[in-house]
Amino acid sequence: MSAREEFDDWAESGRDRGMEDRHWHTAKHALAAMAVEPGDTVVDLGTGSGYALRALRETADIGRGYGLDGAPQMARNAADYTDDDNLGFLVGDFDALPFVDDSVDHVFSMEAFYYASDPDHTLEEIRRMLRPGGTFFCAVNYYEENEASHVWQENISIPMTRWDRSEYREAFRDAGLHVAAQETIADRDIDIPPAETFPTDDWETREAMVDRYRTWGTLLTVGVAP
Repeated sequence: MSAREEFDDWAESGRDRGMEDRHWHTAKHALAAMAVEPGDTVVDLGTGSGYALRALRETADIGRGYGLDGAPQMARNAADYTDDDNLGFLVGDFDALPFVDDSVDHVFSMEAFYYASDPDHTLEEIRRMLRPGGTFFCAVNYYEENEASHVWQENISIPMTRWDRSEYREAFRDAGLHVAAQETIADRDIDIPPAETFPTDDWETREAMVDRYRTWGTLLTVGVAP
């Protein structure tokens, strides 16, 4: 199954709304860290339900926002969920981003970058379309240090890229982006039960759940176009 087919299925079954619920816990912190100014143009790669752009319109008064997704049903759903003429949603490929050079102020991506078939080229495309001083905020839960995420590949048919923290930094630099920051955002909204309640349906030990949500959480890498 292709990425388009997989995520169209998710959108048709309503799982796009569930993605927003799961990701917001850490996405809100990444979005708050973006140095976005009123009127800026922002692209959201792997937009899903479009929640990130709606939040940036509300909190940062961005000018134009474009949510790109590889799944047509995802893009249609995002448009249906959004009542704002300044936000648009389109179907596109991470390998050939449909934006001209030096036309975008910021790029955001939450839990989507690792689906790129050629992530190094995707970074080159992001660098190409960013204006000088523009930023790329890349947030992922699927990365090498977060061992709890490694099993995800077994449950999804799309090949995913699992880099570690240093590989992200190196790839950003190779694409011409300065690495301005890299951090892990702990998910403190998830309740962790007391030790005596384990094992649960999802976790063998409390220590493993603490490691997943509090120790590692979401890896955020920030690149800046020179």
